[in-house]
Amino acid sequence: MDTWQTLSDSLLPALSQMQAITLWEGIAVLLAIAYLWLAMKEHIACWAAALLSTAIYTVLFWHVALLMESVLNVYYMGMAIYGFWLWRWGGGSEQRLRVTSWPWQKHVRLIGITALVSLLVGAGMAKFTHAALPYWDAATTCFAVVNTYLVAKKVLENWLYWVVIDLVSIYLYLSKGLMLTSMLFVLYVGMAIAGYLMWRREWLALARPELAGTLSHHQERAL
Repeated sequence: MDTWQTLSDSLLPALSQMQAITLWEGIAVLLAIAYLWLAMKEHIACWAAALLSTAIYTVLFWHVALLMESVLNVYYMGMAIYGFWLWRWGGGSEQRLRVTSWPWQKHVRLIGITALVSLLVGAGMAKFTHAALPYWDAATTCFAVVNTYLVAKKVLENWLYWVVIDLVSIYLYLSKGLMLTSMLFVLYVGMAIAGYLMWRREWLALARPELAGTLSHHQERAL
């Protein structure tokens, strides 16, 4: 009886803690989805959702000793604040940042530099950590860091980067048996494609004034 009581006393707090973590993780996931949805609509509230989601993940990752993931989410918190400022006051006299498209040469340089950094980080992870698939892991992280900046700048092609990043992430999660997380990233891929099409519509309308009337209702209400 004493053994059973001791076991219960040790298990109950652990189960309670796991339930709390699962609850907060669920909230963080919902906020992350809300961030993507609002970003697709170019609604400035996306950055508030991003800030709250990354704040929760920062604490959760630190709690489970994923220290680098926690530090990465601190960066995302900073980018959420920067993105809010840029979308609110970064558009000059218009008071609204507009969607832009970078020339392919600029993207080639960006991809080349980020890929090189990814290789260096991956090599370090392979040598000094027990990380599985270190190069793929490093690549998704490095490109996600850079691409968050492109979202803040409202660069149209950011959505195409997310499609590739999310597809690679699906492979990584499937290889580790994380089926639910893989399904979440399948949703992210669909949302990224939709986001690209929505932002491209606005960019074309801005580039061609005769198409201005084709802007969708959600874009006219944004901000």
